[in-house]
Amino acid sequence: MENIYFIMIIALAGLAIADLVVGVSNDAVNFLNSAIGSKAISFRTIMIVASLGIAFGAIFSSGMMEVARKGIFNPSEFYFNEIMFIFMAVMITDILLLDFFNTLGMPTSTTVSIVFELLGAAVAMSIIKIGIDGGSVGDIITYINTSKAFEIIMGILLSVVVAFSIGAMVQWVSRLLLSYDFQKKARWVGSLFGGIALTAITYFIFMKGIKGTPYAGETYDALGGLTISAYLENQVFMIVLVSLLFWYLISFVLTSFLKVNIYKLIIGVGTFALALAFAGNDLVNFIGVPIAAYQSYEAWAASGVAATEFSMGVLASKVPTPTIFLFLSGLVMVATLWFSKKARYVADTEINLARQHDAKERFEPNYLSRSLVRISMLVSQYTATVIPNSVTKRIDNRFKKPVIEMPKGKIHELPAFDMVRAAVNLMVAGILISIATSFKLPLSTTYVTFMVAMGTSLADRAWGSESAVYRVAGVLNVIGGWFLTAIIAFIASGIILAIISFGKGTAIGILLFVAILILARNYISYNKISKALIAEDRLIKAESSSIQGVISESSKNISNVMKRSGKLYRNCIEGLARQDLDRLKKNKTSVVKLSKEIEELRDHLFYFIKNLDESNVEASNFYINILGDLTDISQSLEYIAKITHKHVNNNHKKLKFNQIKELTEINQQLETLFSNTKDAFDNGSYEKIGIILDQKQDLYNLVTEKIEKQIARTRSEESSPKNTTLYFSMLIETKDLMEATMELLELYYQKYDQSVPAASVSKE
Repeated sequence: MENIYFIMIIALAGLAIADLVVGVSNDAVNFLNSAIGSKAISFRTIMIVASLGIAFGAIFSSGMMEVARKGIFNPSEFYFNEIMFIFMAVMITDILLLDFFNTLGMPTSTTVSIVFELLGAAVAMSIIKIGIDGGSVGDIITYINTSKAFEIIMGILLSVVVAFSIGAMVQWVSRLLLSYDFQKKARWVGSLFGGIALTAITYFIFMKGIKGTPYAGETYDALGGLTISAYLENQVFMIVLVSLLFWYLISFVLTSFLKVNIYKLIIGVGTFALALAFAGNDLVNFIGVPIAAYQSYEAWAASGVAATEFSMGVLASKVPTPTIFLFLSGLVMVATLWFSKKARYVADTEINLARQHDAKERFEPNYLSRSLVRISMLVSQYTATVIPNSVTKRIDNRFKKPVIEMPKGKIHELPAFDMVRAAVNLMVAGILISIATSFKLPLSTTYVTFMVAMGTSLADRAWGSESAVYRVAGVLNVIGGWFLTAIIAFIASGIILAIISFGKGTAIGILLFVAILILARNYISYNKISKALIAEDRLIKAESSSIQGVISESSKNISNVMKRSGKLYRNCIEGLARQDLDRLKKNKTSVVKLSKEIEELRDHLFYFIKNLDESNVEASNFYINILGDLTDISQSLEYIAKITHKHVNNNHKKLKFNQIKELTEINQQLETLFSNTKDAFDNGSYEKIGIILDQKQDLYNLVTEKIEKQIARTRSEESSPKNTTLYFSMLIETKDLMEATMELLELYYQKYDQSVPAASVSKE
């Protein structure tokens, strides 16, 4: 039985490594987004700076490990075997929970997850102990460190409000002083901003570094008998004043004589600071529990007492974490930062919500987001009546965005926001996280960085009438995910603890095996999705400014739609014939995806028209008509996919043999139509479109013939109203699908006819 605890230590070490990988994939968003979003420095430089910050932060994070040992529960109330069960339950729950959120691309809080997992497992173990001892539920407070746990939880929750408010306030003041033309301001203005930002960032870097070293607690005569840490805390005003003067002068020299962009320097230093603060504050979330388990095992192994009788009061004392563990953890975190694809996926969520200009909105608006936007608009209208117009105009001028001439199709080349907002994000988030770390509070870095970014976005007027409901809905979804994290972490950890407590070694083995299977499945599934997205045919937004360019670019989209339409229609017929519900369900999803892509093209229409040359405005009519026909095609496919899925899903009668045979005949003709059309557009052989159009009436006649046959069957032999409704609906919608396709072909053929004479004249 004693060997089981050694095996558990090995398992916890493996889980710690996996948790580091999963955790960094989730939390990289916290310190990378501002630099990536502003595009102030190259991605490679960002990664190098962040890696250095993580490495230093990991080495100096020893003090935070106490949270896992005694921050949530009273260790003296538990025996060694119980503590090990708690730690094992926490780590299994944590790694599965974080991987789940990463796969969804949602930034969750590693701090919240670990705190509520510890709380859930400790409460579950307390209830088991109380049940065995015959105590009452009220005795739980004996086992839980209620005061510290409440302090941690309140700190986490308050960080949402504090981070959002301070971020919004600092950004509003910064923009009011600097405006969007900050590069044209007098050198002393940028130098002053640089001095304040660098003072704030470097002071907390220094404080964080000193707090984590073993020298922080030693006294020195030169400091009046105070420790370094105490001296820095007592001389805050003087240190900040001297530092501000120093950094202001450095900033002025750099901008005036060396022509250095001070904002890029702030973003670089700020990224380092935030990465350092992240590693120092959040490393406990990944390895705090395994380290506590290892130290518990060492104390128990040296005692000679039975595991069921050895009290864990030893965890209440301060025990330094071996530096080698911190160093190795830092290496794993840095490696994950460079190689994790999920980290990039999670980062996209926050960047898009904070983006200054329009982007593809990932979240759908809901009742709450619409209500909040309406309330905000009413408040804005009221304040406009109170504040004098002259003041309002002056403020509006400071927030006037510069016009950057760039086609919408190249929008990915624009930074998501400017360097002032990126600097404020880093400065405010770094300060808040470092303050919490200095007080040994495991503040959620995800909450802080995300809410600071959202606060600065709001203050910077990035959420306009075109995007506000989507952005607010996104923020609400993310915050809702955070609360869901807490609830799931608490319940899941408690359940797993109960399973381990009763099943012991067997249960641990099964749970570890299941956890490995789930992680492997998620990894394989995520890779498949990633590869599918890369290989997948997607519709391309038109960027050309001439009619010929639009014809060429749209040809690729039409070829794409024809290829997918043939497959989608075939899936409907074959899925219906075989009563294959799974195939029809997937097909329905694929049709919706095609419709959304075409909708994105329509959303891009404004920017396309803006980008046209004056001599090629006629291209807009051509492009609008193309989009109209593509929309009609997708709507017909979507309707057919919906009714076929609904019919099979509701377990209605199968279509008769003759009906399936007739639909298969139509499908063969449609596949030929889509295939020939695709070949014509792939090869630019627009003259072949005329041959396809000559077959138009034959296709219409085919469908009309099937409709007449079904009318005759209905009057004489058909007995199922559902089958009749489905069959007629499919035939009518198929005819609409054919008509939309033919209209599209006629549109192109007309343009081809018009261009042929011009081409022949130019050759002569």
